[in-house]
Amino acid sequence: MTARTRRVVEGLIERTLWACAAVSVLVTVGIVLVLVWEAAAFFGEVSPAAFLGGRTWTPLFYDPQFGVLPLVTGTLLVAVIAMLVAVPAGLLIAVYLSEYASTPVRRFGKPALEVLAGIPTVVYGYFALLFVTPWLRTVIPGLAGLNALGPGLVLGLMILPLVSSLCEDALSAVPRGLREGAFALGATRLQAAVGVVLPAAMSGVSAAVILAMSRAVGETMIVAIAAGQQPRLTANPLVPIETMTAFIVQVSLGDVPRDTTAYRAIFAVGLLLFTGTLGLNLASDWLRRRLPGAVR
Repeated sequence: MTARTRRVVEGLIERTLWACAAVSVLVTVGIVLVLVWEAAAFFGEVSPAAFLGGRTWTPLFYDPQFGVLPLVTGTLLVAVIAMLVAVPAGLLIAVYLSEYASTPVRRFGKPALEVLAGIPTVVYGYFALLFVTPWLRTVIPGLAGLNALGPGLVLGLMILPLVSSLCEDALSAVPRGLREGAFALGATRLQAAVGVVLPAAMSGVSAAVILAMSRAVGETMIVAIAAGQQPRLTANPLVPIETMTAFIVQVSLGDVPRDTTAYRAIFAVGLLLFTGTLGLNLASDWLRRRLPGAVR
């Protein structure tokens, strides 16, 4: 290949990569514009104060109410349950893979764990509905058939590979010299992992936790199948609830006429959800840059 041909090929590759990056940016901009445009039409009929501060969400009733707080609390309730499962378990798995596991175990265990991330979320949803919830009802009297607890636990299982993989990457990036210095001072492997390695990787670990929270907030099929469609302002995980994503699925089935307030409500809820996940992603990036740690 001559030098001129090489320059032509490299220029073509560069333009192709630029076009791919531009398409992704344009798609994102298009999504934001659609959300803002439709949400603006919604807020022309419903005041933002009533939307953000209202305690009743009945957009499909004869006398519709558009207070989004029940959907927000339902979303946060399921996400918090998922994080209570995924963060401790994922961090422990990451510490084991990084500090204790042998190389063959690490090479097999991490990909095997990440298989969980490849299971379709609809499978997790029916697993929560048909297995986890019936089992929980034998343990917890009074648990409703549709509830926040079962989907929250299964959602924690689903995001477990995300937490463990990102945390393991952060821990493995810590220089070996920090571990050897701790061992030289008489620290055990556990003391070195908890007292030296984990603080050194705190930026990456914090970013992993926030990204997992963003993933939990945006989950759709698990909560749509197993959490119920009863928006209520409650912190009780034993009763049916509805999340923001579940409401979007409910209205998007086609039973609600277009260009109505109830239909436009999905764009207002989607804009709120987009804003929340964007804030979590920005916080993750800020923590990764500002907190001390080895992963940058």
